[in-house]
Amino acid sequence: MTRVAFVKLEKPEKARYCCLLAEKFFQEGRRVLVVVRDQEQGQQLDKFLWTWRKASFIPHRLVAGNGDLDPEPVLIAVTPPAEGRGEILIMARPCPVDFIRGFDLAFDFAEVYDPQLQNESRRRFLHFREAGLDPFMYQ
Repeated sequence: MTRVAFVKLEKPEKARYCCLLAEKFFQEGRRVLVVVRDQEQGQQLDKFLWTWRKASFIPHRLVAGNGDLDPEPVLIAVTPPAEGRGEILIMARPCPVDFIRGFDLAFDFAEVYDPQLQNESRRRFLHFREAGLDPFMYQ
């Protein structure tokens, strides 16, 4: 069963947490897909993964298409592949439930620093629960 972990953000640091999560699971030898809202966010995250920590190297690629056959352990995609890659999904933007089901573990963000974003996060949490995705707050 797919689990959805919500990361509580008390300030707008989504890119930082995307990097932390990608690094953690890369070090565990797992494949990671980060789905971003647009090409600009993808390019920013791509640059950030190169520069965010001096001692860190996370092999990754910003893919234009679906990236299904890409050998890099971390992919950044605006358009999600037709099917999940089976391991870790980091949602820098919301994804459809059927797509999320293709992963073992998915990450979403509870953006509590903004009332509107917080309400949207709560709605997604409830929607995931109703869909049987077992959402929980990530520590």
